[in-house]
Amino acid sequence: MQYIYGPIKSRRLGLSLGLSLSRDKICDLDCIYCQWGSVGKTVLERKEYAKADEIIRELKSWMQNNPRDAQELKFVTLSGLGEPTLNTCIGELIDQVKNITGSKIAVITNSTLLGDPTVRQGLLKADLIVPSLDAVDLKIFKQIDRPHAGIKLNEIIDGLVALRKEFHGQIWLEVMLIAGMNDGLGHIAELKKAILRINPDKIQLNSPVRSTAEQNVFPVEKGKLEQIREILGDKAEII
Repeated sequence: MQYIYGPIKSRRLGLSLGLSLSRDKICDLDCIYCQWGSVGKTVLERKEYAKADEIIRELKSWMQNNPRDAQELKFVTLSGLGEPTLNTCIGELIDQVKNITGSKIAVITNSTLLGDPTVRQGLLKADLIVPSLDAVDLKIFKQIDRPHAGIKLNEIIDGLVALRKEFHGQIWLEVMLIAGMNDGLGHIAELKKAILRINPDKIQLNSPVRSTAEQNVFPVEKGKLEQIREILGDKAEII
């Protein structure tokens, strides 16, 4: 299988089948915490990195060979090796996958392209979008997420605000917290201001526990995570 991974049973999504929208890691960020490691370059061009009909063909084959799991799926999750919204066929895939599987569709995105109305339009038929926002300070953003030069932090935040106005499904905003980088309480206070504008249904706080792209990337200790959760309010949870 080139595009399918799982199914994975998670606390957040239940039984979820993952679809990667590229064969290799294609991303416009090079995050220091990425579990896939660093490829040393970023890509901003949107194109059909994997053809929709190839992904659908593989999905149909998986369903035929795994009928029990196919019936029990709660979500099909578009994510995978890189940033799924870089693939221009994402809107078409959401439509087709929903029709074929009857499952809810989740999209996990780094949020970088949400300032583009075309990208947001392609996501509207999903049921759940899990975008990320690790920093609202440009220096911290560049330190942690190492973006392509064409990525603008203010456009990410404005895109998230626009998505909330246009998208009628659930938005669970994920924040990856790195010890000594974006966990300072001053930064958390500024992050909260942006989150209030975005108005997600949930705020999911994460911290790296698996191997990461770079060494010396440490998780935030539990007590500090709890403090941050309290600052961000009732919508926040530690995952």
